[in-house]
Amino acid sequence: MFIWIGFLVLVAALLALDLGVFNKDSHTISAKEALRWTGVWVTVSLLFSIFIYFAYENHWVHEDGAPMSGQKAVITYLTGYLVEQSLSVDNIFVIAVIFTYFRIPQKYQHRVLFWGIIGAVLFRGLMIVVGSALLHRFSWITYIFGAILLYTSYRMLTQKDHDEDVEVDKNPLVVLAKRFFPVTDQFHGEKFFIKIDHVTAATPLFIALLVVETTDILFAFDSIPAIFAITTDPFLVFTSNIFAILGLRSLYFVLASMLDKFQYLRYSLVVILAFVGIKMCLVHHIDLPEWLSLAVIAVSLAAGILPSLPAVLQQRREEAKNSIREVEPEKAEEGI
Repeated sequence: MFIWIGFLVLVAALLALDLGVFNKDSHTISAKEALRWTGVWVTVSLLFSIFIYFAYENHWVHEDGAPMSGQKAVITYLTGYLVEQSLSVDNIFVIAVIFTYFRIPQKYQHRVLFWGIIGAVLFRGLMIVVGSALLHRFSWITYIFGAILLYTSYRMLTQKDHDEDVEVDKNPLVVLAKRFFPVTDQFHGEKFFIKIDHVTAATPLFIALLVVETTDILFAFDSIPAIFAITTDPFLVFTSNIFAILGLRSLYFVLASMLDKFQYLRYSLVVILAFVGIKMCLVHHIDLPEWLSLAVIAVSLAAGILPSLPAVLQQRREEAKNSIREVEPEKAEEGI
């Protein structure tokens, strides 16, 4: 119990530092800043694997069934983290569509994502608790989870446009919110609610937050079964999932403008989902080693990212050249 409480305190402290200290004032997140924060979150996630090793090697964490060695726990944790991080990429597509639809200014996007992450942590924690209990009570649930993942991989393979998944006007929470709160047409800084003639009204920022939350819930129905295909250990499932979510915000600002260039990445996600789905369907018949899952996921991601890198780098070079051309005339005018 102390291990769980300690992890939750760590997450709360990291989030408090993020919003209360480093991102206290709303500002536009540059690609350089986002890349730096992505490195910070990835480093923290990897450093946590050291704790995982000692926690399982010394049996600090309560384990159901046979004890897990520290090495096996680390490989399982990293595999789960990679799965959740890779599946988050598809979520980034949808978040980009939501922000575009609501015309959310860039300097407020971090705030929406921050509170969206808080809701995601709470809801996914609940889903993991329920899913773990179901798997331990009804072993045949694994077949249902496996079928969900296989269907998701098929849907992702045949899906033509990510915009089709986002029907903002039909979102149930948005419809419900508009029944209980008047909604303003304009932004009021970073506020989610304002008072107008003693009446509380929601801003477009809050409506965007609702859509981000509900779409994350939909993605959780795919990602939670995927992590259970790797392990049913609640602590490893929860920690790998949460660290992947915590890095989603900075990863969004790094990749949002370049995702359309990673044209093969979708097929990598299809392969990963299909693999973990098949593994879950065969879990009671074939025992696949943890390192094999980690290898398949890592190779799949590399196969989807590396062929697209030349196009992405070319785009970045062109953007840099255009920015230089825009600055030079301004300097010339100042000289005149």
